[in-house]
Amino acid sequence: MDDSLWGRIPPEMQAEVDRLVSIGHNVQAIAAMREHAGLPQPSLPECVDLLDQRFTALRSDSR
Repeated sequence: MDDSLWGRIPPEMQAEVDRLVSIGHNVQAIAAMREHAGLPQPSLPECVDLLDQRFTALRSDSR
């Protein structure tokens, strides 16, 4: 995925975000995105869009 927000999140936190998304902890996943993406801090709508993208990617990976 070449999403600029996803690329701003360090790889170890990308794994944590994916883990949180996979267990349905969406609020915690968004908080982690916002905390670890650096400045400027991503907006809530940007994080929700990325959350949807990661959910879709993880769901298709598990099939």
